[in-house]
Amino acid sequence: MTTSPLRTLTRLGAAALGATALVVASSGLGGAHVTVSPSSGPAGSYAVLTVGVPHGCDGSPTTRVAIEIPEQILTVTPSVNPNWTVETVMVQLDTPVTDSHGTEITERVGQVVYTAITPLPDHLRDAFELSVRLPEEAAGETLAFPAVQTCEQGETAWVQLAADGQSEEELDAPAPLFTVTEPEPEEGTADPAADEAAEDEPVADDVTEAAAVSDDGSGSGWGIAGLVLGAIGAVLGAVALLRTRRQA
Repeated sequence: MTTSPLRTLTRLGAAALGATALVVASSGLGGAHVTVSPSSGPAGSYAVLTVGVPHGCDGSPTTRVAIEIPEQILTVTPSVNPNWTVETVMVQLDTPVTDSHGTEITERVGQVVYTAITPLPDHLRDAFELSVRLPEEAAGETLAFPAVQTCEQGETAWVQLAADGQSEEELDAPAPLFTVTEPEPEEGTADPAADEAAEDEPVADDVTEAAAVSDDGSGSGWGIAGLVLGAIGAVLGAVALLRTRRQA
């Protein structure tokens, strides 16, 4: 039986599409890590961090997620997730510290543990929200939130950190990372960048200059004079019209 060229091309195309789909699916699974979002925020601010769990452990449903909190973060408030119970594990501080409200802190949340009421299927995802206060003295630092994902069969420890010169993409189970940026300027304080930009702005155009003249009173004077002259012109016009009618 002879196969037509068209049918052969169709079969080859289908095979190519299948291979492409397999590659895409594999790369998607490889890149589906436990993450923290947003991935950055200003020092000294409050932020709600979302820890996302995209899949199970090699097909097994997830039963527990334990999230380590960086030691620089002293204030953590976990959000309630109706599908999970939540527990905070406290850690005693070596030296008590005083927060921005003047309260002495002797312990911090070292770990937040979510335990599934019903195991999370491998093909479904879930997320956990943590309200935190970012450390004031950590601008420019990258904080790690290692997480251990326990499943009905096996577990995945998302705790790997890239070494110097190593790409995070080379890691099998990288720890979720968060970068602390420079603090936002307080209200009423000068912003050097904004001041410099203002100095570079071009000189005001004619419209702006005209508005400035009006503001100092000169523009208002000319406006009043124009109104007076207009009124005089209207009176003279009316007198001329009356004279013309009388002569007629």
